[in-house]
Amino acid sequence: MAIAKKKKRFFEVEIPLIGKTTQLQAFEIGELNGRHIKYDLTRSLRGKSMILQALVEVDGEKASASPKKLTLMPYFLRRMVRKGTNYVEDSFSTESKDNKIRLKPFLITRRKVSRAVRRALRNKANQELTDYAKTKTSYEIFDDILNNTLQKTLSIKLKKIYPLSTCEIRVIRIEGPKEEPKKEKKVIKKEEPTEEKPKEEPKEKTEEQPAKESK
Repeated sequence: MAIAKKKKRFFEVEIPLIGKTTQLQAFEIGELNGRHIKYDLTRSLRGKSMILQALVEVDGEKASASPKKLTLMPYFLRRMVRKGTNYVEDSFSTESKDNKIRLKPFLITRRKVSRAVRRALRNKANQELTDYAKTKTSYEIFDDILNNTLQKTLSIKLKKIYPLSTCEIRVIRIEGPKEEPKKEKKVIKKEEPTEEKPKEEPKEKTEEQPAKESK
């Protein structure tokens, strides 16, 4: 008798971050666990070319994808840079409430500016994003970037240095779990018992015998 071969099926995978589902092919739903997917968000963001990379996690008969990386496409950024302007970019690692993340801001000024102004914008953006990340989970940061909330807030704060025509997060990526501070172990030193030396008894004085007189 011919053995019936298993056929691959399509399983639905939820992406809660964007409120949509996608389909992945596998023999069993358990095979999807740990698989990476890419989702083009250009249509959802109305022409803003961004790619979402997510990790699939299977729980029983349900599969969902959690965000791992957001990337703005290079051709979209090139269109934003005009003649007579400067762009400022940076890349640094920081920590959110639950993960270690990498952020790459991308700023475009309205006019050409000096190096000192570009340096001030880069340092201020680094400081503001680092302080912001400490108060949010990585999921909340992804959500704020998609809703353009983070970019608007950052642009207003950087306006005090120099007004920007564009303020974007070019890349956000989860690098790993947050490192917990190491607890220093207190080493209690045991005091070694000191041996008491026996007290020396005072020696009895011996009376010196007079020397014999020589005959």
